Amino acid sequence: MAQNTRTTPAGTPTNVTQNHTKGGIGESTLRPDGTLKVTGEFAYSSDMWHEDMLWGQTLRSTVAHAEIENIDISEAVAMPGVYAVLTYDDLPAKMKNYGLEIQDTPVLAHGRVRHHGEPVALVAADHPETARRAAAKIKIDYKELPVVTDEASALAADAPLIHEGRDDHHAGHVPHPNIVHRQPIIRGDVEEARKRADVIVEGEYTFGMQDQAFLGPESGLAVPAEDGGVDLYVATQWLHSDLQQIAPVLGLPPEKVRMTLSGVGGAFGGREDISMQIHACLLALRTGKPVKIVYNRFESFFGHVHRHPAKLYYEHGATKDGKLTHMKCKIVLDGGAYASASPAVVGNASSLSVGPYVIDDVDIEAIALYTNNPPCGAMRGFGAVQACFAYEAQMDKVAAKLGMDPVEFRQLNAMEQGTIMPTGQVVDSPAPVAELLRRVKARPLPPEQQWLAAGEAADVRALPGGLSNTTHGEGVVRGIGYAVGIKNVGFSEGFDDYSTARVRLEVINGEPVAMVHTAMAEVGQGGVTVHAQIARTELGVTQVTIHPADTQVGSAGSTSASRQTYMTGGAVKNTCEAVRAKALEIGRRKFGSYHPAWATAELLLEGGKVVTDGGEVLADLADVLEGEEIDVELEFRHRPTQAFDLVTGQGNGHVQYTFAAHRAVVEVDTELGLVKVVELATAQDVGKALNMLSVVGQIQGGTTQGLGVAVMEEIIVDPKTAKVRNPSFTDYLIPTILDTPTIPVDVLELADPNAPYGLRGLGEAPTLSSTPAVLAAIRAATGLELNKTPVRPEHLTGTGA
Repeated sequence: MAQNTRTTPAGTPTNVTQNHTKGGIGESTLRPDGTLKVTGEFAYSSDMWHEDMLWGQTLRSTVAHAEIENIDISEAVAMPGVYAVLTYDDLPAKMKNYGLEIQDTPVLAHGRVRHHGEPVALVAADHPETARRAAAKIKIDYKELPVVTDEASALAADAPLIHEGRDDHHAGHVPHPNIVHRQPIIRGDVEEARKRADVIVEGEYTFGMQDQAFLGPESGLAVPAEDGGVDLYVATQWLHSDLQQIAPVLGLPPEKVRMTLSGVGGAFGGREDISMQIHACLLALRTGKPVKIVYNRFESFFGHVHRHPAKLYYEHGATKDGKLTHMKCKIVLDGGAYASASPAVVGNASSLSVGPYVIDDVDIEAIALYTNNPPCGAMRGFGAVQACFAYEAQMDKVAAKLGMDPVEFRQLNAMEQGTIMPTGQVVDSPAPVAELLRRVKARPLPPEQQWLAAGEAADVRALPGGLSNTTHGEGVVRGIGYAVGIKNVGFSEGFDDYSTARVRLEVINGEPVAMVHTAMAEVGQGGVTVHAQIARTELGVTQVTIHPADTQVGSAGSTSASRQTYMTGGAVKNTCEAVRAKALEIGRRKFGSYHPAWATAELLLEGGKVVTDGGEVLADLADVLEGEEIDVELEFRHRPTQAFDLVTGQGNGHVQYTFAAHRAVVEVDTELGLVKVVELATAQDVGKALNMLSVVGQIQGGTTQGLGVAVMEEIIVDPKTAKVRNPSFTDYLIPTILDTPTIPVDVLELADPNAPYGLRGLGEAPTLSSTPAVLAAIRAATGLELNKTPVRPEHLTGTGA
């Protein structure tokens, strides 16, 4: 077999090294990539370059549901500069589909397209504009079919089946083939509990489709290798999951598909699925040349999954003294044309649908539908966001009907350590729900209508409508709203969730240096910072090098589910402990005869030295390691979970729970329907803050995404054609710095004894409760019910649906 040689492309990730005198866990060390990013010097995947590379382009369907009657590529092939045009018939392997759990997504459409923007053909050319023009010359004859766009059309007796002949492991327990997955949860007796209720409140809620809106569109570079394999440099969230899906459709063994993480410009769940990875590899292997694919923003809207839109139907009962008696709900998630992560999202939505409250009697059903809408999958909050929006609106309604303060009502029913979840799982670590609510309520309120005191010098940016200069204070009303949410951490329902870390300790230029190598995708969450902090803490070295993430080390799992600090951080910690033990063994062998403490004392590595627990220095670590190199690779697993029962929903499905609360303060121009969010105060339990600067940044970022879905973010899909109407940042709006309010953060550190360092995953929880807190504040200001996200001006003025 030919020796594999690799020509490293420009922009390939290199080792990241920082020198610190301290820099261990608990300190707010700076990100090693931070300065590069803010100065524009960081190499993202779209910056990668190879001197002889081609450019790839994807041709996507212009209709949402149709039979493909003919594809004519002749004009595209004839264009100068075009090296390859590929369709389904050119796929090299028997496996032609991929998917995270269900392999139902075709690499290229065959016979039929199921959603607007589905990939149909690929082009490789010597210039990106040539590739684009060649793709435009491909002629496709479609025979349009009826579209399935909602629950009614999906579950009708004569509904078109999105996937005929399903044989996946969920197909046998769903009542209709257009249901991807169904998860009921039954506990207690809702009918009996309803009899004890003095008040019963019902609500129907609609949650819009949200885009992850990461700043760096999908991109990557595939380089064919001499051994017949391919080297892929790509921005992703889960290298090894990509590998498991890519290799079979290329017809290659996994070891011939070598993946390296390139610079990632954000993710939020949208890079957990395959986008351009397979397409770039196919073109590279067909042409024998490196192929780069970079989506523009328009294509990015079609190139990744989105957050599931949802319909949620809730009923709560309570006694006149404020105790919740029961909860009944149905959650309908629109999964779009392909499964993606829908089954797991259903599990989350159902198991967390009760919220952070004690309710003994529940009847819950969650389903995800197959439709012809855009595919939906992972996004920050993963099923818990939609549920939180609905159950928190319900809490406000029940409290109002009882004449109770909404915060006190929540505190009265708040879960705590020892509470039994609707799934039967005991919450076995701190659950400070009531305390989080107390903290956000106790925080001083910002001054009301601050522009009044400024008079003519008032900054219009402080008013609803901002720089549009449409509001001058007339009809502006303040509203205050509260919400709290619960989110799981890590992969659940019996999934074998593990992470791997390799750590090498050696002496370089007379100084002990640790190298940490994982496959963790750094997508902006700060994992590379924390890994270095852990290594410094456990190994007592100042210099730590972070090796680029690739598939030459074991899987680190996905950078999602708020799991990476817990899981890969746990793997780095465990591996460093094993390395430390080996270093101390070497020290005992070399120097044990010089001091009895080598044999009797508890030894530590601190400041580059071997010390006793009393602080006595026994040796320099560099002397211990002279002529030695320690290299260890270990896996770390959290405690096992269980699949939920398919009938009752019972089971210890989750690893850990995390909680956050918000108080929103808004000012609303009730005549024009304009909203200014003045403040979004939050409190969250993080278990242990390994890096407080990163913790606060994550909480504020998650809060801002929740703000976006509350008042502006929604992908609009035409209900008649299932076509996306607003695939651009001109029409799909996200919060800017002018929309983002002050976000004061109150951090609790109540350790989880089952987690590394007692930490809790924290990235997703703030995204849950920020949305319903903003909606509650707008309701308080306007008196309107507002059961849909996002809230638009016409909803407040009564001039639109």
